[in-house]
Amino acid sequence: MASTPAAGPPPPPPVTDIDLIQFAAIVNTARIDNEQGLTTALVATAGDGEPDLSLRGSLMVWDKDHLAWWERAKRETLANLGKNRRVAAFVRNPARDRRTIRFYGEARVVDDGPERDAVWERVLPIEKDMDKERKGVAVIVRIDRVRAGIFDIQRRDR
Repeated sequence: MASTPAAGPPPPPPVTDIDLIQFAAIVNTARIDNEQGLTTALVATAGDGEPDLSLRGSLMVWDKDHLAWWERAKRETLANLGKNRRVAAFVRNPARDRRTIRFYGEARVVDDGPERDAVWERVLPIEKDMDKERKGVAVIVRIDRVRAGIFDIQRRDR
């Protein structure tokens, strides 16, 4: 009797162009989707020194090419962005998708004007309550690469 070879890892999915709209429900609700706190959005930055991770309850899909968040703390993350605009974001929202989604891109800080106001308007109320005086700034990240689990699933030609 011939033996059947063991199944290997699944083949990687095809890599497509960047279009973040398909992740909007996963990202935009990661802060509020699960009462047990299993939903998470983290942002990683690095300046001259050590990398920094921070929770971002206001992380959102801004448009097909960009993520955004409201930066209310204005501490390590903002300082790091002043030195190195590269950002990684990690989103886990098992209420919507079992995969962990990672986004990689380049950020810009918007500290006044209509674009800052537009990001503020889309921030979840629970996050707005933490910056009632609107002292924060908007951060908009142009995404160049998206990973789902171990696979790259979207990439921008540079």
